[in-house]
Amino acid sequence: MKLKINGKQHQLDVDPAMPLLWALRDEVGLTGSKFGCGMGLCGACTVHVDGQPVRSCVTPVGGLAKARITTIEGVAGKVALALRAAWVQHQVAQCGYCQSGQLMSAQALLQATPAPTDAQIDDAMSGNICRCATYARIRAAIHSAAAALKGKA
Repeated sequence: MKLKINGKQHQLDVDPAMPLLWALRDEVGLTGSKFGCGMGLCGACTVHVDGQPVRSCVTPVGGLAKARITTIEGVAGKVALALRAAWVQHQVAQCGYCQSGQLMSAQALLQATPAPTDAQIDDAMSGNICRCATYARIRAAIHSAAAALKGKA
């Protein structure tokens, strides 16, 4: 099957039931998305499918032949740059394990909602667990990135 990942076509010889996470990590060599719970509950494996955040550990590759898949390695543009700068500014990363999933969810949030409220941030990020509990820093970083994108930072 063919998968379009980060703008590039990949030909994979895998079982259609294989979770996308394993196709990305083991077949394509993109290891930025992490295995966390394996049940779609922690968000460490979050990638974008057609611009929407999905949990790759529970998403079979079989239905993705026509989809645009974006991983943390393929995220680019002004939203990504603003988020990365804000992540550093607010020292969000502690152990770092959940960060790719956090950033993928934050990216999707800011693309859909350029000036999110605290409640919208909490809702969008509620599926991403941070064992280091940096939730206040994540929220502040998303607000900073939103302000920077509006030219207010």
